[in-house]
Amino acid sequence: MAESHRHFLPAAGADWLLPFYDPFTRLLGAASALRRLIAQAELAPGHRVLDLGCGTGALALEAKRAQPGCEIVGLDPDVRALARARAKAGRAGLDIAFEQGFGDALPFADASFDRVLSSFMFHHLPAAQKPAVLRELRRVLRPGGRLHLLDFGGASHALTAQMREAGFARAEPVEQRRLWIASLVYVRAECPGSASSA
Repeated sequence: MAESHRHFLPAAGADWLLPFYDPFTRLLGAASALRRLIAQAELAPGHRVLDLGCGTGALALEAKRAQPGCEIVGLDPDVRALARARAKAGRAGLDIAFEQGFGDALPFADASFDRVLSSFMFHHLPAAQKPAVLRELRRVLRPGGRLHLLDFGGASHALTAQMREAGFARAEPVEQRRLWIASLVYVRAECPGSASSA
C-alpha cells in the first residue's frame, strides 16, 4: 500500500473538523501543556528536533520560538494538517520543515536527531503499531538523545515498558497534570550512550 494512501486518524478525528482543531485546543489550554513539554526537553542551540505527529504545527512552532537555534522538523501523515502548519509557520516567520510520513517508517537517517517531541498523538496509534513506532524513534535518535512524549493519562507503565523494549533507557513518567477535563502524562525516555549535544 502506498504511504500516501495508508489509513490514519486525523488530529481532529475527521477532516471536516480540522479548521476547529486549533481554536479547540487553545480553549482547552493546550499551549501551556506544550510549553511544559518543551521545557522538559531542555532544547539547546544546534539541536535537531523531530515533532512526531505534528498536526497543525502547534508544538513545532512553540519549540522554535522557545529555542530559535534548533532545527525543527515536523512529521505527520495528514497533508491537510501539514498545509496549515506550513501556513502558520510562514505567517510567524519561523523556519520549520514539515514533511509527510508515518511514525513506523521514518524518512530520516539513523542517529539524526537530538530530541523527539510528540504531543497528543500516541493514543491515536493502534496498539500493534506502537512498538514499531518506538523502534523507529530509537533508530533516528543519537546516543544520549531523548524522547519527550505528552499524551492523555492512562497506563503510562505499559508505555514505558514498550519504550524499554524498543531499546530506550530510563523510560519513565515525568509529570502528571490536569488539562480542564483531561488528565495528562509526560513521559521521557533516553537513548543509551552519551553525546555532547544531549
